[in-house]
Order: sequence, then C-alpha cells, then structure tokens
Amino acid sequence: QNFQQACLAIAAAPTIWNILARIEYNTHLLTRVAFNSRLLGCYMLAIYIFSFSLFRDYLFHKAMGTQPVFETPYQSLIDVIAVVLMALGTILVGTSMWTLGVTGTYLGDYFGILMDAPVTGFPFNVTNNPMYDGSTLLFIGNALRGQVSPAGLLMAVLVYVSYRVACRYEEPFTAKIYEDKERREKAAKNKSQ
Repeated sequence: QNFQQACLAIAAAPTIWNILARIEYNTHLLTRVAFNSRLLGCYMLAIYIFSFSLFRDYLFHKAMGTQPVFETPYQSLIDVIAVVLMALGTILVGTSMWTLGVTGTYLGDYFGILMDAPVTGFPFNVTNNPMYDGSTLLFIGNALRGQVSPAGLLMAVLVYVSYRVACRYEEPFTAKIYEDKERREKAAKNKSQ
C-alpha cells in the first residue's frame, strides 16, 4: 500500500500543479483568492508545490523502507554513484531555482509574472528542464544509496515519466504565453508609432 501511495503522489504532483496553473491562467482564481495579488497567488502555489513535493518525497522514502532491497557486493561503488547523482541533482535543482527565483520556478508566468527573456545560462545550457532532471537524479540516487531499492528505482522511472508528460503540456503552453507577450508588445509599439 505504501508503494501505491507513493506512485500516486509521484504521478499526481506535476499533474495537480499544472492543472492549478492552467486554472490560474484562464480564470485568475488563485490571484483573486490572494486578494488580487498575482505575486501572492504565485507564492501560494509555490507553497503548495513545495509542500506536496515534500509529502511525495516522504511517501517515496516510506515506500522504499517497506520493499525488498537488492544485496550486492558492489554496494560501496553504487553508493559513490548515488552520491554523485544526488550531488548533480542538487546542483541542477539549486542553480535553476537560484536563476529563476520563486516566481520563475513556481509557474509565475501563468500568473502573468514573466521573465524579460528566456534563461539560457547554466543550468539551462545543459538541460532544458534542470528542475525536473535534477529531481529525477535525486530520486535515482536515493534509490541506490545504502542498499539498492528496486521499488525506489521503479518509482524514479515514474518520476521521470511524470515529468516528461508534464513537459509536453508545460513547454508549448509556456511558449504560447511568451508569444502572446511578444505579440502584445509589438502591437503596443506599432500603435505608439
């Protein structure tokens, strides 16, 4: 049951936050709940995403603790690999959060809080989705560390798949948001001339 709960939370996390972000974009519901403050609405969504992610991680670790582990004489080497993966994951997640800030990290563009230009520096010059890729590396590293957890590795694959599905919805929609912004700016510029 712990394993099923963790899998459900893993799949639900990006699904729910994308649904909430789309609701905000189309209806401004979160902004209205936040006293008509887009920034406060975005921070509310950020708190939800962060909290749900912590809960998902708790369920992941709880599920791994109740599942069989794979015994191997190479565990010391696997632990080194796990630490490297976790370090890389932490670097990707941490630097992308630093680069984007709270509103860039937590779907501020759905609230109309847009960045001036696409971010192209590190870590975005290494991967298009450093938050998701870094998080996936953290899940894999945790599944390998100490004792190899086949259930943990399976859940890490589910994390990867869930994030890839989320990207299929997020990336084109985010591109549309910025195309609309550019179109509005061009129209305003032409109108003022």
